Amino acid sequence: MTKRPFLLFVAVAAIVAAIYVLEPRKEKELSGVPASVAASQEIAAPVAQGVANTKRIAEKKMKYERAKEFISPDGYINTKPFRLSDAIGKKVILIDFWTYSCINCQRTLPYLTAWDAQYGSEGLLIIGVHAPEFGFEKVYDNVAVAVKKAGIHYPVILDNAHANMRLYDTLYWPTKYLIDIDGFIVYKHVGEGGYGQTEQVIRRLLEERRRVLHIAEGASSLGAVRPGKIDEVDFGSIGTPEIYLGAETTRGNFGSPEGFEEGRVIRYVLPDTLAPNQVYLEGEWFNDADHLRLQSATGKIVLIYKAKSVNLVAGAPGAGARLMIKVDGRYIGQSYSCEDAGDGGMVKVSGHDMYHIICGPGYGQHKLEIEVDGPGLSIYALTFG
Repeated sequence: MTKRPFLLFVAVAAIVAAIYVLEPRKEKELSGVPASVAASQEIAAPVAQGVANTKRIAEKKMKYERAKEFISPDGYINTKPFRLSDAIGKKVILIDFWTYSCINCQRTLPYLTAWDAQYGSEGLLIIGVHAPEFGFEKVYDNVAVAVKKAGIHYPVILDNAHANMRLYDTLYWPTKYLIDIDGFIVYKHVGEGGYGQTEQVIRRLLEERRRVLHIAEGASSLGAVRPGKIDEVDFGSIGTPEIYLGAETTRGNFGSPEGFEEGRVIRYVLPDTLAPNQVYLEGEWFNDADHLRLQSATGKIVLIYKAKSVNLVAGAPGAGARLMIKVDGRYIGQSYSCEDAGDGGMVKVSGHDMYHIICGPGYGQHKLEIEVDGPGLSIYALTFG
């Protein structure tokens, strides 16, 4: 997923699965962080002792940027407040920029948690930097619930204003950086995929740490991780892009002829003809900047999509809202049911999260109908797998 204000289509990054071993200079100028601030946040390499260490650090200084100290985190989960510099010279560090309702991030988390379990005792420190896309992802309790649900035990800091995302010069979720024992950023990976290569770099950096710190045994004796639950995705078979449902965030995949107008309640009527990859609504919906909120007692969301799975980023107050899911005119049964869908295709929406509403048996084009019962449902985005 991409973020507002950045609003770039991260599925492109997921498809490309771009992997970078960082070169001596930056890819581009920092966005929104003055150069003086960025420079002041650089963490100096540990004091080298011995000719070999001095030479190694001098060579790295010519090739790589140094890690940067985090700017004013908005909260800490699974940890007390800390400084990144406290771990430099002691750990190999993986920084993961993510946000919890992003499907691309969710599909990488099994690898991160598996690496944490396997290599944490070997000297790997993973730090999640949670940079929210939507307003509800700025709420500490929402993030804490999501962290627990995902089985994340490593430290997570909140980056609500995206200061650290800009400091590290990235526009995408997820983005991973690896920092070596000497405090240099030696690897960057954008989007999903590349797990094997990322793990190879982790193992290489842990071996370097072992040599530098004179530790007898290291990660080379461990096998590659095999996460238990992986959502395999064929990106070439997905024909529908992420669809954002807010007056400011929409990007042309909204088909209702009534359109958007921020700050107004609009009564939507389903047209007779539906175009693929366009969302259509029924009922009265309040148009907000990054979401639509149902005002009438009931409503409907309709979309012709091409994918295997469908996810809805949504939330509802109080007792929540009930969604009944239809695919190709029928309420979904076991063959299309997901973990969030109960008997007969019923999905209960309460807390703000990403809900897995369709898990089909294969890729194809289908008509999705979501019947909504319960005013107050807020819908933010639809994503696909």
